Amino acid sequence: MKKYSIIIPTLNEAETIHSFLMPLQVLREQCEIIIADAGSTDETKNISSPLADQFIIAPKGRATQMNAGAEMASANMYIFLHADTYLPEQALALIQQGLDKGALWGRFDMQLMGQHRMLKTVSQMMNWRSRLSGIATGDQAIFIARQAFERVGGFPEIALMEDIAISERLKKLAHPYCIKAKVKSSARRWESFGVWRTIALMWSIRLRYFIGQSPGDLAELYRQGIFWRR
Repeated sequence: MKKYSIIIPTLNEAETIHSFLMPLQVLREQCEIIIADAGSTDETKNISSPLADQFIIAPKGRATQMNAGAEMASANMYIFLHADTYLPEQALALIQQGLDKGALWGRFDMQLMGQHRMLKTVSQMMNWRSRLSGIATGDQAIFIARQAFERVGGFPEIALMEDIAISERLKKLAHPYCIKAKVKSSARRWESFGVWRTIALMWSIRLRYFIGQSPGDLAELYRQGIFWRR
């Protein structure tokens, strides 16, 4: 049995999935790679299947896809990895250090990859906020021990903010183990919508989530990059 299960939700990632999966191949002696796809209509399946241990189809939505992947996982440690986020060198050894200290879950620091000069500052602010709040985001490559994942019931199957929601549940079990080594995550959404606009949008969505607005409504705003529906 492999020690780690890397669970990757995908939807129409054919353009970049090969370059994303190739660096993970050196980890396969210790890891199984599970693609949890939401029914891609491009070549995602054909490209990624030879580079993964399992390719499964799940209902659309990161939470439902990641939960479906976890159901198929055989390892006792899950690593939930977005298809545009790259693990640092020695990622497994760094996670193991946390496990040796009794960690039940955690995340990496992150660096947004892009050209805008503000992205480094945005990344640092996100890392600081995460350390202070104990909240992890999906872009930080959340890892969770099977026992902890099962105790909190997996990811809440909501349309958006599933990472925030599961962090709140996991915090009741243990504080996250925060790894300073950085995952590198694509800033394509930030650069597409504009960095300052995206900062404002993300704060707006987070605030609305905490005051109880529907995650489904928030997901639609996030998808369109707008602050309200007309």
